[in-house]
Amino acid sequence: MLKSLAAVVVAATIAAAITILSAPTTDVVAGPLPKPAADAMKACNDQPWPYSNCVGTQFGNPNVRLIAIDRAG
Repeated sequence: MLKSLAAVVVAATIAAAITILSAPTTDVVAGPLPKPAADAMKACNDQPWPYSNCVGTQFGNPNVRLIAIDRAG
């Protein structure tokens, strides 16, 4: 029992040391999107469906297939 407890304590100590040593030393900074990307996303959001997902741009799903409903068959 004592050996098992010691093994768990050693494993936790090693995991804590690795976590502390691998942590970033500088602050992680996250900011808003750059101006061109923000403008492009805003332009896509102002359009009605099906363009609301920015089909064909870097922000949309490239695998979307648009089918016109005015064509039969």
